[in-house]
Amino acid sequence: MDHDRVARAWAAIRGTARGAPVSFRHACAACVKALDAQGAGLSLARGRGLGEPVCAVGLGTDELEELQFTLGEGPSVDAAAGTAPVLASDLYNAEFGRRWPMFTPAALHRGVRSVISVPLRAGAIKVGVLNLYRGLPGAPTEDEMADLLVYADAAMLLVMGSSDGIAAGRPEVTGNGFDERRAEVHQAAGMISVQLGIGVEEALVRLRAHAYARERRLAEVARDVVERRLRFSRGTSCNPGSGKEEGL
Repeated sequence: MDHDRVARAWAAIRGTARGAPVSFRHACAACVKALDAQGAGLSLARGRGLGEPVCAVGLGTDELEELQFTLGEGPSVDAAAGTAPVLASDLYNAEFGRRWPMFTPAALHRGVRSVISVPLRAGAIKVGVLNLYRGLPGAPTEDEMADLLVYADAAMLLVMGSSDGIAAGRPEVTGNGFDERRAEVHQAAGMISVQLGIGVEEALVRLRAHAYARERRLAEVARDVVERRLRFSRGTSCNPGSGKEEGL
């Protein structure tokens, strides 16, 4: 292990925290600065796949994190399913358009040209995925990859060390309203599970499918459910906003 590299990374993370309790959000923010990236995001693992995003640093990053969770495709999803980092060195390459046909154009539209997704694992335990979004194409250098892996390890340790998996952080580190949107999605899934008499996990799948089919953000659909503008029921169909029901 390169102890000097590790020490520099932790010093940068503490510097980002500015005296506040250090959280994984500070690790993401320090990583973005150290690697001159456009943004970084962190999503937790759920079962064998990708769970909900919990951190986004950089303009538009929260949308890309949420999009991969909603669509069930993207480098983050692949990294969560595997054991090695996933590198998309240039999203203009047709290979990535075929591999992630919905995520790739969305990322390019937001100015992202390359993505590196690093699975966070503690032994056999899946913790999550750290995603680094860059505005320029190209693979990371050996030093950049080594730095990214150190920041990924730091983020994993901070996730595991936080009492609820989501330690407090400054708003500019967290991303505007990120926790609120995350809580709203879970609240909506709980309401749908009651409406349909199904488990929360299946309700979350239904919610994601509804958002994708209507090309809406997951958080927007969740808000409609929570504020009772949209209700799910079996065999009944309607338009969102009508106050009636959506059949699934």
